[in-house]
Amino acid sequence: MFDALSKGFRNAKNRLAGLQELDEKNIDTALREVRLSLLEADVDLGVVKSFLASVKEKALGQTVQVEIKAQGQKHKVAAGDVFVKICHDELVARMSHDGDTVKWADKGPTGIMMVGLQGSGKTTSCAKLARLYSKQDKKVLLVAADMQRPAAVEQLKILGQQLDIPVFNMPASPVEICQKGYEEAKKLGYDLVIFDTAGRLAIDDALMKELESIKDSVKPQNIFFTVDAMIGQDAVRTAKTFHERLAFTGVVMTKLDGDARGGAALSVKSITGAPLLFVGLGETPDKFEEFRADGMASRILGMGDVVGLMKDFEEVVDKKKAEEDALRMLQGEFSLDDFLNQVRMIKGMGSLNEIVDKMPGLGGMIPAGTQLDDKELDRIEAIIQSMTKFERRDAYAMVREPKRLERISKGSGRKPEEVQALLQQYLMMKQMMDAMSQQGGLLNSLMGMMPGGKSMQMARAMKKMGGGGMPGMGGFPGMPGMGGFPGMPGMGGFPGMGMPGMGMGQPKPSMTKMKPLSEAEKNAKKRQRKNERDARKKARK
Repeated sequence: MFDALSKGFRNAKNRLAGLQELDEKNIDTALREVRLSLLEADVDLGVVKSFLASVKEKALGQTVQVEIKAQGQKHKVAAGDVFVKICHDELVARMSHDGDTVKWADKGPTGIMMVGLQGSGKTTSCAKLARLYSKQDKKVLLVAADMQRPAAVEQLKILGQQLDIPVFNMPASPVEICQKGYEEAKKLGYDLVIFDTAGRLAIDDALMKELESIKDSVKPQNIFFTVDAMIGQDAVRTAKTFHERLAFTGVVMTKLDGDARGGAALSVKSITGAPLLFVGLGETPDKFEEFRADGMASRILGMGDVVGLMKDFEEVVDKKKAEEDALRMLQGEFSLDDFLNQVRMIKGMGSLNEIVDKMPGLGGMIPAGTQLDDKELDRIEAIIQSMTKFERRDAYAMVREPKRLERISKGSGRKPEEVQALLQQYLMMKQMMDAMSQQGGLLNSLMGMMPGGKSMQMARAMKKMGGGGMPGMGGFPGMPGMGGFPGMPGMGGFPGMGMPGMGMGQPKPSMTKMKPLSEAEKNAKKRQRKNERDARKKARK
């Protein structure tokens, strides 16, 4: 979503490569790249000038230490790194806010009044906001007061029904509906009441008077302005007009998952003084989160957003099951069923583009404008589901008996080459997990941070005492190592990206080579296959 912004900062860092001091000449060269990207991303001109002046002032005269020591370890630092750090801090300062996201009432229900133009995603954001706080054990009531747009009330009722959140409405004027809705919330002991108000295709005096009347009537503690990220500088101008009349307390920015250039996110606080509080990242109710300035700044600079990625991960993973899976994988039991679970987990975390964007270091490697194919995950799922239980447990059976690949290909509707490629990716991932198990240091610290990590550390120590290795990185059970994302050989990767060899180093011997089996193992396999055939015949009868 921030390709235009990220490109300039990336080019600026490249301009400073190999330099040990930041002077006016090389800073101006780097800032020229940043200026172009900010203007291309539709950031307000005044904000651009102010941002560049602030960065230049902080960067001038900075002598770069080539080597610094932190936590007992030496790190090399370049001029480009210092410049990026200054930019990061400035971005955070311009987008962050102090205090709570929502101002809570001392007594009675807390009111949130949602305002904005028609089509900005206001009604959907009301439902998303209600879901967010209902998950935090708040009792929420939605009030449908948009009597201007056809089906707006019906839309909110349907969303409320899906989320199991009550919606209040009655045949009356919007001001009356809001008054009665607030009284209802107070009488029934609700913690939060969210007012969905009317919008217009453009700002007009009648709309503003109606909103002012609602504000005076229910006196909400919070007024959130909903703005579409895709309208660029128009979003900022619209926000300024609304702020002058209603003095809103925060901004909700929607459609940040699309091809929005992101400029409004940088401009809105500087122009209106009201902070960006929430962002909508998709159409479904779960694609909504509190705005984090440091996460946004990191993504703009191509450094990813680990905190955001971990939150997405925790949304789709059961902690207890994750620990059980991790311990089981320690015994070397990483099957194609586990691989399939990873694929399903990734699907639950959001689009591949969004996940890549949040992964540190990966954002800059993906060419601008590249769209990763989410349907590739469905194809992988179809292929694995076309395998028998035996084949999922023993992937080498498909290497020993190639005819199995033909049957799986027909069952999944995919080409035999695709089935073969998936098998190789799985076996490559397994080898990577074994290789990573030999690493300490970073691996241990990562395990301590992630869900299931403590158990993994203990089990890993026990495993080492027995001379064994440990598959996976630990705390991301079901997502072992960086191999949790199928299809990107060398980092485990994302399906369909076709970026082989990232981080793999020297070529490894073929992983589809059949392991030599002893005579006893061969006989055991034969017996197992015979038993499976007999069981299938019995089931047909």
